[in-house]
Order: sequence, then C-alpha cells, then structure tokens
Amino acid sequence: MNRMWAIVERELRKFFRSPALMLVAMVFPLVQLIVLGNAFGGKIKNASLGVVDQDHGTQAVKVREALAAVQSNARTFTPIPYDSDKQAMEDVRTGKLDGAIIIPPEYSRRVYEQNHPRIALIVDNTDNIMSSTLEDEFASLVNALNNPDVEPSRILQQISLDTVELYPYTEYMKYLLPGSIALAMFVSVMIGGGMLYIDDKARGVHEGYLVTPITKFELVAGLNIAGAVKAIMAGVVITILGSLLSGLGSIFTLENILLVFLMIVATALTFNTMMFLMMVRVEDPLVPRATFGILNTLLFFPAGSIYPIKAFPTWLRWIAYIDPFTYAVHGFKALLLKDAGFVAIRGDLTYLIVSAAIMITIATALFKRTL
Repeated sequence: MNRMWAIVERELRKFFRSPALMLVAMVFPLVQLIVLGNAFGGKIKNASLGVVDQDHGTQAVKVREALAAVQSNARTFTPIPYDSDKQAMEDVRTGKLDGAIIIPPEYSRRVYEQNHPRIALIVDNTDNIMSSTLEDEFASLVNALNNPDVEPSRILQQISLDTVELYPYTEYMKYLLPGSIALAMFVSVMIGGGMLYIDDKARGVHEGYLVTPITKFELVAGLNIAGAVKAIMAGVVITILGSLLSGLGSIFTLENILLVFLMIVATALTFNTMMFLMMVRVEDPLVPRATFGILNTLLFFPAGSIYPIKAFPTWLRWIAYIDPFTYAVHGFKALLLKDAGFVAIRGDLTYLIVSAAIMITIATALFKRTL
C-alpha cells in the first residue's frame, strides 16, 4: 500500500511543479465557454455597407436617412458613400465591403409616378449569415418606406428591393473549406514544429545542434523552415482533396494555383514562427500538448471561419484582428470561394509575412543556445 501511495505522491508532485499545466487544466474549460459562447449566434454589428446614390432626389434622401437610423439604433451596418456602382461591387467582391446598396437614377421620379421604383442590394453570398442578415434588414427597411407612419395623401409608394448575389449558391461544406485548410496546417505545425522541438530537448537530441558552430539564427530558421514545409504539404493536400470533394473548380486555373500556393506558404511560415515563439522557452514536453486545445479554441473560432467576425463582441473582434488565422481564412475564402485574385489577398499576405518576420526575430533573440 505504501508503494502505491509513493507513486501517487510522485505524480502529484510533478503536476504541482508545473504551473502551466495546472493553469491550462483549470482555465481551458472556462476559455472554451467564453470564446465559443460569444463566437456563435451573435447579431451582426457594424457591417460595411457601400451606398451608391445615383439619384440625389428627395426620396433618395429618405433612403439615406433610413440607413442612418439603422446605423444609430440597431448598428447592423455602417453606410459608406460611393460614387461608382462598379467600384462598390468590386469592393464587395474583394471583401472591403460586406454589401452595397444602389439607388438608381430617376428613383425619386419613379416613386412619385408610382412607376415601380427599385433599390438594388449587392451581397456577398459566399457568407450566408452576413447576406441573410443584410437581406432581412433591407426587407424591413423597404417595408418601412412603403408604409410610413404618416401616409401621404397623394403618393402610394411601392418600392421593391432587388437582391443581387455576386456568386452561385455556396454550400456549407465549401464555406468551411478555408477554415479547414488553415486548421490542418496549424495541427501540422503543432505536431511537427513546436512539439517536436520540445521532445528533442527532453530526449537530449538538441545537444547535437549546440556543439556545432551553427548560429542561433541558422538553427531557429532551419527548424522553422522544416516545420513550415510539413505544414505546406498538409495545406496542399487538404486544399486539393477539399476542393474536389466540395466541387470547387476555380482553384484549378494557373493563376489561382499560384496564388493559393503563395497563401499556403505565407500561412505555414506564420503559424510555425508563432508556435516556435510560444515554445522557445518551454522545457516541459507536456505543456504544448496541454495547450493544444486552448490554442485551437482561441485562434480558430474567432477567425471568422465558421461565423462572421462582425457578429462578435468588441473584445473578441480585437482577438480576431491580431489572429493570423483570420488573415489566412480570409485569403483562402477570397481565392477559393470568390476567385477574387491578388488584389483581395495582398493585405492578408502582407500581415502574414510581416508577422512571420517579427516573430522569428523575437524567437531568435529568446532562443537559448545552452543546455
């Protein structure tokens, strides 16, 4: 019996000597509850809405006033004036806008003549939740315009809303593919990057590196490039298989192949340098395994891969804005679902590449070239 309790005591001592493990074991369920509870089911707030007023008449002013009222009260969207309908549609396509409304020429005159006045709503239907929210909001807005509180005696408005979907219907499997690619690469980085190096340290394998004249930067860069190559292979395989399974054909053009591969490389480098920076001073091989779940929850779900970022509370949006997952998912969506080209992903590539450069610089400075 005493020998059994000796084993119990030894294991408990190991547990209590590792504060990181204790913290993760106790905090992870709470973090998961908070993040997942706020990442799903929220109402869309402050969506970017382009407003193209080609009429400038009195009835167009009423539409703009209705938009301003929604902005002030429900805050579903933020109107942004545009001069060109083509530019507004292009910005919806590239992700700068979440939607656009076009008030056509002679709209006011058609209202007064009761000659079927129409307003056009442009939506990015690759995001079904965002597009449905905008369609419902504008259906209510048009209904309010058609049924004012004070009914005019001479004018019976019958304004209709024409919804223009920029893309064919997007199945949920296609919608999830960009997030799945990013998640597969992150799992590869966790297993083949950060965890592997800490396991090497625990086994003493890294001592072979330290007795060579290799510099800190060469050692850190070599480990990161090796981990990134593994993540790139995972990304390529999941992208090809996922595209075939979900029926995406746009990826198999030469331009898209090159752009998607560029996104995969930038994402792999960023994920690997991020994990290496997190683990550069970790000694206990149990720590990365314990943090695997909490990192998945904290990085994957706030990235907009499953639910729109505009539906998150403010504090969760800030996490999304600094999360590399957000830019990886946005870039893959722009290429795989929208076929939007380089202009739609240049911001994502810039963030990922700059982040990778910053993180590898900090990791090199923190790396201990000692036992």
